[in-house]
Amino acid sequence: AQARAAFANLCGRAEDTPLAAAKHADVVISVVVNAAQTEAVLFGSGGAAAGLAPGAVLLSCATMAPDAARDFEARAQALGLLYIDAPISGGALRAAAGEMTIMASGAPAAFDKARPVLSSIAAKVYELGDVAGTGAAFKIVNQLLAGVHIAAACEAITFARAMGLDIARVYEVITASAGNSWMFENRVPHILDGDYAPRSAVDIFTKDLGIVTDIGRGLKFPTPVASMALQMFVMTAAAGMGRDDDASVARMIANLAGLDLPGSPETV
Repeated sequence: AQARAAFANLCGRAEDTPLAAAKHADVVISVVVNAAQTEAVLFGSGGAAAGLAPGAVLLSCATMAPDAARDFEARAQALGLLYIDAPISGGALRAAAGEMTIMASGAPAAFDKARPVLSSIAAKVYELGDVAGTGAAFKIVNQLLAGVHIAAACEAITFARAMGLDIARVYEVITASAGNSWMFENRVPHILDGDYAPRSAVDIFTKDLGIVTDIGRGLKFPTPVASMALQMFVMTAAAGMGRDDDASVARMIANLAGLDLPGSPETV
C-alpha cells in the first residue's frame, strides 16, 4: 500500500494487482527481486500476462539465472506475448535519475516495441542478443564483480580500523588511488555514517552470488573468489543483518574482530 501511494504521488496510476495495472498496456515493466517474484507478477494469480493483448511486451528487470529468463520467454511466447530479459544495474540513485544500465536480450520485434520505454528509464541500453537469457548472463557477471567488490571494500575499511587508522581519511585517500572501486566509493560512506538503511540488502547478494556459484558448479568452472564473498554475505545474514544494507558486511567483520565502527554502541 505504501509503495502504491508513493507511485500515485509521482503521477502513476496505482492498482491492486499486476493484472489490473497491465490491462491495455503495450509494454509491462516488472522490477522485482528474483525469479519467483517475477513469475508471480507476470504469470501468477492476478498476474500481468493475463491482461495483455497478443504482441504486448513483458520487460523483466530482475536478476535471475539465464535458464529462468529463457523459461519466462517461452511462457510469454505461448501466450502470444513478447519478452525482453532486461536486468538493470546502477543502484537507487541512478534509478531515480533515469540513469540505469540495462543489459537486454530478446526478439527483435520486442525491441522494436520497447525501445522508447527502455530509453526513457536508462542511460545505457545494451541489446545483447535475440533470445532471453543472454541479458541475465551479463548481469550475473556484473553481480560477481559487484559482490566481490563490496566484500573487499568492507574488509579493507575494517582492516584499516584494526590498524588504528582514521577510516574517513582512508576513504579520502583510497578513492583517489588505484585501489578504488565504484563499490568502495559508494558503500564506504554508509559505514562512515553508521547508516545501514537498505539501498541494496545483504540478502540480494546471497541470492546473486548463489546464482554465480550454481552456474559455476554446473559448468565445472571454479569460482573461489565469488564463493568466499558469498560466505561473507551469508555470515552477515546469519548475524541478523540480511535485510540491512549490504555494507553491513563491514559490521559482521568488525564484530568478529572485536572492533567498533561509526554508529556502533561503543562509538555513539
